[in-house]
Order: sequence, then C-alpha cells, then structure tokens
Amino acid sequence: MVVGEFTTEVDLLIIGGGPGGYVAAIRAAQLGKKVTLVERDKLGGVCLNVGCIPSKALIAAAHRYEDAKKLGEIGIEAGDVRVDFSKVQTWKQGVVDKLTGGVASLMKANKVEVIKGEALFANDREARVINGYEANRYRFNQCIIATGSRPIELKDLPFGGRVISSTEALALQEIPKRLVVIGGGYIGIELGTVFAKFGTQVTVLEGTESILPTFEKEVLRLVERRLKKLNVTVVTSAMAKGVEETADGVTVTASVKGEEQRYEADYVLVTVGRRPNTEDLGLDMAGVRTEKGLIQVDKQGRTSVGHIFAIGDVVPGPALAHKASYEGKVAAEAAAGEASEVDYRVIPAVVFSDPEIAVVGLSESEAKEKGLDVVTGRFPFAANGRALSLADAEGFVKLVADKSSGELLGAQIVGPEASDLIAEAALAIEMGATLEDVALTIHAHPTLGEVMMEAAEVGLGRPVHIAPR
Repeated sequence: MVVGEFTTEVDLLIIGGGPGGYVAAIRAAQLGKKVTLVERDKLGGVCLNVGCIPSKALIAAAHRYEDAKKLGEIGIEAGDVRVDFSKVQTWKQGVVDKLTGGVASLMKANKVEVIKGEALFANDREARVINGYEANRYRFNQCIIATGSRPIELKDLPFGGRVISSTEALALQEIPKRLVVIGGGYIGIELGTVFAKFGTQVTVLEGTESILPTFEKEVLRLVERRLKKLNVTVVTSAMAKGVEETADGVTVTASVKGEEQRYEADYVLVTVGRRPNTEDLGLDMAGVRTEKGLIQVDKQGRTSVGHIFAIGDVVPGPALAHKASYEGKVAAEAAAGEASEVDYRVIPAVVFSDPEIAVVGLSESEAKEKGLDVVTGRFPFAANGRALSLADAEGFVKLVADKSSGELLGAQIVGPEASDLIAEAALAIEMGATLEDVALTIHAHPTLGEVMMEAAEVGLGRPVHIAPR
C-alpha cells in the first residue's frame, strides 16, 4: 500500500543521478534553473558505484600486484608478494565512496534538490516518484531523462547464484579459482584480465570470430598475446547454451563451431552488452517516442515531447559515461534557453585491457571504406625513452590523416597510458589539426606523449627516432 501522496511543482526534473544526470543538474543550476534530481539508488549511477570507477580501481590493484611480482627484473627484491582481497575490496569501496560523496556535496553546493525513489511518468507534465511505501507526484516544466543502462541477461543463463553480471563480479569477496566469462567485449576482457592477474584460471567464450571485434587486428594482437601469457583461454565462435549450478561451482555448456563443449568454473560472468533503462518509465504516458528501446532525440537532446529531454545510454550512440556527461551539459543548456546542440566530431573509446587500447575517429580500414585517400604514421613505444624507463614499452601510436591536406582523421593507441594519451588526438581532430600541427608542437621529454609527435613525423615521411620506411 502506497501512502502520503501529494503533488509538488518543480522547474527542471532530472531522472537519474549518473554521470549524465548529475552533470546536467550542475550545469542547469549554473544557468539559474531550479533543479530537482530523482535517483533510485545512489548518486553517481552505475559508473561511479558498480561500473567505471570500481572496475578501474580493481584493474589498478591487479596491475600493481603483477608489477610487484616482477620487481626482480629491474633489480628490486620484494620478497613474497601476496593478495589480501578483502582489503583490496575495502580500498576499492573507499575510492567509490569518496567520489559519490563528492557528487552529493556538489549537489548541495549547487542547490540541487535530491530525491530518492523511482520515477514513473503519469503524463507529459507529471512524474510519480515511489520510494518504498511513499509515492509523490512532481509536476515539472521541463524534464531530462538520464536513467542509464543495465547488463543484458541471457535467457539460458539468468543472473543469480553463481551466474553473475559485472556488478556482482566487482563485489566478489574472494578470488575465484576458475572463472568463465561470456562475452569478449571490453567489460569481459577488462574483468577477465583483473582476475587472471590475481591468479584465476579464466576462460573467455566469445560468440564472434574475435574478442573486441570492433578493433583492428594490429591493435588486438598485443592484447591477445598478453592474455595468452596470463594463461587466459579465449574460445571464439562460442555460443553459451546453458548452465548447471552446484553448491560450489557451475558448468557452462556452449556450442563451439557446431560442437558442444562444457566448461567448469566457480562463477560465470555474463558480459554480453547493456540494455537501456527505458521500459519502466511510463514513456508512453508522456508521449515520448522510442525505437528499439532507445529514446529518439534531436541535436539538443529533445524527445518527441519538446520540454522533455533524454541523454546518455537511453539514446542512440555508444553507451559511454563521457558521452552522457557531454549530452547532459547540452540538454541542460538547451533547457535554459541556450542555443547549444551536440556538435562533436569524434568520441574517444578506451579499453582498460593490458596493454590499454584507446581509439578516436577513423581507423585506416574505416577511412578506406569511405573512399578516403589516407596516409598513416605509426611509432612504437619501444623507441620511446620514457616507456623503456617504465619497463612498459609494448605497443604503438598510429595516426590516420587525409593524404592531400594532412588533416588528422583518427588515432589508434595500444600501450602504456593509452587512455590518457588519446585526449591529444581527440582535441587535434576536433580542431581540424594536421600531422604538421602535431609534429611541430613541442612535447616534453622524456614523456609518453612524444610518441604522438613521432607518429606524426612518420606520417610526414620524416621520422627521427626510427629508421625511415
């Protein structure tokens, strides 16, 4: 029984407090809007609580554990290196709590009213917010939908018990002896690598012919080689068909190139993508149009109902936190009467594999498929002083540019700190910079960033620190 219902008038109602919603709230408040934000769980959404941040914390811990075991290679004897996984989890949660607490402080500082509950549209001007036995109506002038996404659940491998999603994997209190990962996309590879470094025997079952199938082979080659060194078994063209669970383990049945195979493990981690959280919002009551579960929006984030906006994972495009934040700012500005609209040229994408992968813009093959005449510049980290001094020199930077103008079209990086280095390439593409512009920009020495400059010089046909082709 729901009790205590009443109606409150609000200016801008934001549904969802993840990296799209809370950023939209702050930007709207800066522009003078009175903002009310509804979050059903915790501020920060999936990204801060059970996604981007905790996964990267565990990745960092796994890297450091592995590095500590290899210190003897550079002359440092560290003795017996062990993992106290409960302490690792406590540290990870501390990182999460610090960031989510920071978001709460920002809401307060920007005078954003935060309401806990689950929102459901009653019509195009009202939403009902339910929190336990309480339900209240909020009549809004404008609304931004930022409800994010959740892991896709397979019919033959429903979540529960020892069949887990990334959310449960990030919260495990012990290191599994064996782990089967269903799906070789970025989440599966990232978490599979984490547990492999902690000593888990990991098997990845990928339905296509390659893990990370959207990336070029030359980029993937280094990651595949590293997985092999970590004793990760990668099985491609493998379709999971079912699971049998016992008190202390599971057995996954899969069809591998037409033949049935069985894989035993302590847990099965299902990472086959994410689904937008749109079906339980009452969008039909508000008249908001969707297509295949995604809310259709214009360049300002406006839905089919002009005063209702949508951003992030619930709209078309890659399900990335940084895309959601960008769209949140645009929607907030549009709601405040600004002429803002989505106008980015590229969105960088990162996989925190080992080594890291980061890409932006067009790859060489994509550019050629578009009929573009391109020139490329590829420079290895093995020829970079900083990478060598870090004992982490696998990988390369590859730049793709228009052959006649030299304008940068894309970049692929695989190697140390690729996730940070890609920002320069993204900025260069946004600004319409050329290979010449990048090559003539003085980069500090010795740094990993020099590899970007060196790759540009290769593309121009005047390499300095590698022999000319």
